[in-house]
Amino acid sequence: MSTTDDTIALIKGAQTSPDDLIKSFVQPSTATTGLQAYNLEGPSKKLFPVLTPLRNRIARVSGGFAIQANWKAITNINVGNVRAGVSEGRRGGVIAHSQSEYFAAFRAFGLENNVTFEAGYAAKGYEDVKALAVQATLQATMIQEEKLILGGNTSFPLGTTPTPTVTPSNSGGSLSAATWSVICVALGLQAYADVVGINNGGIGQGLDPTTAIVPGVVTRANADGTTETFGGGSAQKSANATGATTGSSGSLTASVTPVRGAVGYAWYVGTAGSEKLAAVTSISSVLITTAPAGGAQSAASLAVSDNSTSSLDFDGLLTMAFNPALNAYYYQMPAGTAGVGTGLTADGAGGIAEFEVAFASFYNKYRLSPTVMFVSAQELTNITKKIVANSGAPLLRLNTDAANPGVIQASVKLGSYLNKVTGDEVAVVVHPNMPAGTIFFWTDMLPYDASGVGQVARMLMRQDYYQLEWPLKTRRYEYGVYADGVLQHYAPFSMGVISGIANA
Repeated sequence: MSTTDDTIALIKGAQTSPDDLIKSFVQPSTATTGLQAYNLEGPSKKLFPVLTPLRNRIARVSGGFAIQANWKAITNINVGNVRAGVSEGRRGGVIAHSQSEYFAAFRAFGLENNVTFEAGYAAKGYEDVKALAVQATLQATMIQEEKLILGGNTSFPLGTTPTPTVTPSNSGGSLSAATWSVICVALGLQAYADVVGINNGGIGQGLDPTTAIVPGVVTRANADGTTETFGGGSAQKSANATGATTGSSGSLTASVTPVRGAVGYAWYVGTAGSEKLAAVTSISSVLITTAPAGGAQSAASLAVSDNSTSSLDFDGLLTMAFNPALNAYYYQMPAGTAGVGTGLTADGAGGIAEFEVAFASFYNKYRLSPTVMFVSAQELTNITKKIVANSGAPLLRLNTDAANPGVIQASVKLGSYLNKVTGDEVAVVVHPNMPAGTIFFWTDMLPYDASGVGQVARMLMRQDYYQLEWPLKTRRYEYGVYADGVLQHYAPFSMGVISGIANA
C-alpha cells in the first residue's frame, strides 16, 4: 500500500474508534457547564425609563436660603375699576391696588444605595457597581422629584372620602348572593402612582388589584436606622355602604361625590368589615362584577385618618391647580352613568368642547393662553379619536409622497391644538405620570410685558444635586444623592386641570 493509502486507513480507524481523551471533551449541553468560555456582554443593559419632562423644562436656580422662599404679587392695579374721565381743573379718582403674598418652604429630597465589598469583587472586570449605584440613585431621585413637581402635596388635604351610593344588580357579573359592603378611598397623584405603578423606575408595571397597596400612613425605614412617618397621598376612607344581590351573577355600581384634588379612587368590596381592594378608577364611580381576591389589601388596614398630605413634600403643580385659593382653571367632568362616567365632547368643528371653554376662561380672566396640555396615553388616544371623527366632518390635511402616491400612512396623532381665542398653537404632550382621566394645562411664559417674571415657575435650590459617600461602618460602601429646594410658581392662575374624564 502507498503512504497515502496508509494515512487514509489510519484516519478511518481514528474516526471509528475515538480514544477516551477525545470522548471527554465534547460541547457542553448548557451554557454554564463543561470547559467553555462564558459569552457575557458587558456592561449590563439599563432597561428602565427615566422620564422627567417637567423637571427638564422648569428652570433650576441657585441662591436659596433661610427656611422658605417668600414673594409678593400685585394682581390688580385698579380694584374698583375707577373711571379715568376728569372735569376741567380737577384731579382724577384714586385707584387702589390688590396684592397677594406667597411662600413655599424648602424641602430636602434624596435616596440612598449601597454596594457590599463582595459585590464589588464579584463584578470586577464586568461593571463598576459603585459608579452604577450612584448613577441609579441619581436617576431614581430625578423620577421622584418629577412626581413631587407634579403631585407633591403639603397643604391641600383631601379630607374624608364621601360615602358611596351603591346600586346592586342580579345580572352582569359573577357576584354570589350576599349583602356587599363598599368603601372608597380618594387618591392624590402620589398614592395613585404607587398603586398603578406609573413611571416608578421599572418596566412592565401596572395595576394588579391582588397585590396593589394603597398607601395610607407610610412608615419608612431610613439608611441611618431612623424611621420617617408621613401621609402616603390618600384621603381618609369613606364610611361603608351596602347593597344586596341574589343568585350567582350579581354586580354592583358604586359612586361618590368627586373629591377636588383626587385623580383616582380605590374601591374595596366584601362583607361588612372584610372589604378588600377590588378596583382603582380615574372617575368617581365603578362597576364591580367579580369579588376581590382573597389576598388583596383590606380596607381595615388603612388608618382612619386623612393621609393625603406630607410634611416632607412641597406643593406640586397639580396640587396648586386643584387649590381654589390659587385661582387656576378647574373643571370636573359630570358624573354620568355610574361605572361609565362622561368623556370629552367633540364640538363638531374640529375641536373638543371642554377645551374651548377652558381657553375662553383663560383669556377672559387672565388674557393668556396655555402653552402645553399634558395628558395621559389614554386621553391622547381619546382626544385624537374625537377630533378625527368630529361628527363625520374631520378638519384634517392628508399628505402623500409624490414619489409613491399609492401609499398612505395609516392613523394620525394629535400633536397640537389650536386655541381659537388667541390663535396660539398649544402642544399636546403625553406625560409619564399623568393619570388617566386628568388633563393639565401649563403656561411657559406670561404675556405681561412689565410682569417682572422671566420664568413662570422655577426650582429655587438651597443646594442642587450632590452625592455623599458615607464613612465606612461595615464592609459596605454607602451612597446618598440629595438636593434641597422648592417649587415656586409665580402665576398659578395660568395653569388648569380637567378631572374625572371617562375612557370613552
